[in-house]
Amino acid sequence: MTAAGQMHKAIGLIPTRLNSRRLPRKSLKMIGGLPVIIHTYRRALISKKLKKVYICCDSQEVMQIAKKYNAKSVLTSKKHKCGTDRIHEAFQKVGKGFDQIINIQGDEPLIDPKNIDRVVNFHRKNKNYDIILPNLITKFTKDPHVVRLIFNKYKEVIYITRSSTPFQFINKTKKIYKHLSIVSFKPNALKSFANSSQSKLELIEDIELLRAIDLNLKIKTFKSKGDSFSIDVPKNLVEARKKILKDKFYKYYEKL
Repeated sequence: MTAAGQMHKAIGLIPTRLNSRRLPRKSLKMIGGLPVIIHTYRRALISKKLKKVYICCDSQEVMQIAKKYNAKSVLTSKKHKCGTDRIHEAFQKVGKGFDQIINIQGDEPLIDPKNIDRVVNFHRKNKNYDIILPNLITKFTKDPHVVRLIFNKYKEVIYITRSSTPFQFINKTKKIYKHLSIVSFKPNALKSFANSSQSKLELIEDIELLRAIDLNLKIKTFKSKGDSFSIDVPKNLVEARKKILKDKFYKYYEKL
């Protein structure tokens, strides 16, 4: 952070592990002629607000794929429990001079680069918050793979959950606020997170940012645009291969 308290330089860090639990080796699965992780990396490069972008991985195999496609990468420990712990190690290695860390999930091959810029800009305007976590309004669903945000009238996140929340006890709702997998951290917030043990709720729901809530880090959200599409299970991979053919950003990087 500068003396004036302003954020000036943002780095994009993309955590990935080779043997993901629900879909092993998903970062190397092919979509439209490119591995999932390379789609995410190249789309992050389209962002106008990131000064540098790195893939943060736990495998020499992923490092070699990154090298093949001229992507910057950082080798990290295989022992990390989640992606945020992984990017903390990477930030210690390559983050000198940066005062804003953007965590971009490696399983989002259709991520909108403009949403990355929106997150960067929003945190710069709301620098009193430790973490910025955008949301997307989507149709109400009971799907546990859809992580939703619960926040107060000041847009401060008070809980993050996979459960069918809010419970429709008296009135019904047609929408929820879906977690968008682009997260902005202040360096001290990332350090506090990584230096803390996994929280009870984090272990129950398998949502790493519940640790940040347990630490009382200040998290703010805002409504973003478009859609979010992550590769969690095999059917997502099939769908992504169809979606990429009509994707407006793909043409800008497919031949790089």
